[in-house]
Amino acid sequence: MLERGLVKSFVLSLGLLVLPGLAAAAAGKCERLVATGNPEYPPYLWRDPQNPQQLIGANADLLKHLAKELGLVVDVLDSGAWPQPLDEVRSGRIDLLAGAVLSASQLDAMDYVHPVPYVTPSVVWVRRDAAFPYAGWEDLRERTGDTLASNSFGPQFDAYAKSQLTLERVTSLTQAFQKLLLGRTDYVLHERYPGQALADTLEMQDDLLALEPAVSSEGLYLALSHNSACNEPWLRGGLAKKMLEAVAAGLPEVLLQRNLQLWKEQQLIPASDVIQ
Repeated sequence: MLERGLVKSFVLSLGLLVLPGLAAAAAGKCERLVATGNPEYPPYLWRDPQNPQQLIGANADLLKHLAKELGLVVDVLDSGAWPQPLDEVRSGRIDLLAGAVLSASQLDAMDYVHPVPYVTPSVVWVRRDAAFPYAGWEDLRERTGDTLASNSFGPQFDAYAKSQLTLERVTSLTQAFQKLLLGRTDYVLHERYPGQALADTLEMQDDLLALEPAVSSEGLYLALSHNSACNEPWLRGGLAKKMLEAVAAGLPEVLLQRNLQLWKEQQLIPASDVIQ
């Protein structure tokens, strides 16, 4: 019995010595991640003028911060117009989606990293010189508005808009803002920060005003593909831990404001000077 006990103790001790090595090997076998997202979604993501295959923006900066904290390298690549990035991540050809909306239909394909770093509000955009009193949905009833054909503001508001509002679906936000400034509509419904980024691009920032409160808000998550070879417990846990620390420190908001400014500055530079 003593001999068997000694053997058992030796094997256990050997296992304790080996396990840290195995853990390091598991963590080390995925040293590089590839991420993607909507390439036309400033300030969260957009194509780098210096290297259009790469995406930059608040989501990219946050993801690179998390990866660095975990000792990983991440490439945030342009995989095409939306929804192609979603398809690439669902298939596992790309590991991560930066800027994923929480959806029951996507839970079968992706693990969402909590907590959510960004909650993007959708607001009522108006002409600054034609603003009207606004405290909620009811104040839109007697007015005409535009929004993108692809926009959804949650099932409750979508149902309310369908039955109570005069809301036209258009193909581009540029078109919607132009109609608004021409006085052909009273308001435009769109996300606050992407709307602000486009207003800067079109030099409409002094003519447009975003009213509060928001019509709706949705979270923009980091999501890891179930089919990614890197999707292992150590990575999911590590991303969640570092995301919690980043959110607690207020880092996402800092990166958002920094990229709003970067986008605005890039619009002031002639394209010939940006693309070498």
